[in-house]
Amino acid sequence: MPHQKKERSGCGCLNIPLSVILAVVGGGYWWFSQPGNLDMISKILSKNERINIPIFNSTPKSAAISIPTASLTPNNSLPTSLNLANKNNKAPSTIKQETKTVLPPTPWEKKVIRGIYLTRYQATNNADEQTIRQRVRYYHSQGINTIIHGVWGNGCTMYKSEVMQQTLGYSSCPNQFQEKWLNWLIDEAHKQEMQVHAYFEKGIKIDKNSPIFDLAVAKKWIVPGIDKTYAGIDHYVLDVENPEVATFFKNISVEFVNKYPNVDAVQWDDYLGYYAELPGKVDRTEHLTKFVQQMTSSMKKANSSVSFDICHHNPYWAKKYFAADWEHWGVDRVFIQAYNDTNFAEELNYAQKYAGIAITDKQLGRLKELVNNPNIHSILVFPFSGNPEKTASNLKQAI
Repeated sequence: MPHQKKERSGCGCLNIPLSVILAVVGGGYWWFSQPGNLDMISKILSKNERINIPIFNSTPKSAAISIPTASLTPNNSLPTSLNLANKNNKAPSTIKQETKTVLPPTPWEKKVIRGIYLTRYQATNNADEQTIRQRVRYYHSQGINTIIHGVWGNGCTMYKSEVMQQTLGYSSCPNQFQEKWLNWLIDEAHKQEMQVHAYFEKGIKIDKNSPIFDLAVAKKWIVPGIDKTYAGIDHYVLDVENPEVATFFKNISVEFVNKYPNVDAVQWDDYLGYYAELPGKVDRTEHLTKFVQQMTSSMKKANSSVSFDICHHNPYWAKKYFAADWEHWGVDRVFIQAYNDTNFAEELNYAQKYAGIAITDKQLGRLKELVNNPNIHSILVFPFSGNPEKTASNLKQAI
């Protein structure tokens, strides 16, 4: 049987000359690259069929991203279900929104005023701007939000006063005053979201060390007798029934709030009163009330943004022993002075009805009780030790 010739299998491409193959591929590439021809083929195919020609795909595989058609969340942030590949082409991860945890305020931070008293020479006397600003920031770091700074005491102003000069021949108390010290103090305090209250220390009382003592005696500005409210020092009370005295204090108040318009408040203390044991047993309650009302009214007309506060004895003791009927004075805030620890519980009952309480650095052991009492709205601390920075540090530690 003769041997039959074996049939070739396959497409027979190897028998096609190489030049013909190159011509076909090149022509096809040119034809498909024409936008019109590709559109024509796309129309022929059904809508569900797409030509996938990798050579014409302009997006690299590694950069291809499948993005769901989810809408933005109400706060205009990307939905957490949207996964994107990271730059190392690792598996996609869910975008997490970082939220800062805001802790609720502590009982201490809830107090409206957390204040410390600085007498006239403790923070700013003969100090430069940098020192004053650093001290303000220090008190802020100790949790204090209000500085109650002395600007008056013993019958004279800390700052240079034209009213003092014209009325008594003195421009201020003897001190190395720098004209802008209080402006620096107020400015830095406001930057730290703190307040500055001007403290009229000793109010209407002076002692023999006052630079105006002899002049006040000569002018008959002093009520007869010696005020022995506090042991160890004799005070003399300026008589606000005297029109010259009343006008002097009114002009001082107006001058101050005009000179320092950004101060937040003016505070007077329990020295705004007459000791009940003065000779003659004269009831000066009505005259003192009238004086305070007129002085406050003049101050508010000059600068309505400034609060007028007092830190005084409870209303019963103030009226009975000091002719200070402050409930009728029209003041903005009253802080009950509770320096006498023997009747602290009684003072505490009053303090809960008013703006707050004032204690000394010797009473910091009571601080926890006051801080945790929601009815005590503000706490003021007076550094009797004479070291307010140490007091501020001890206060923070006690809290």
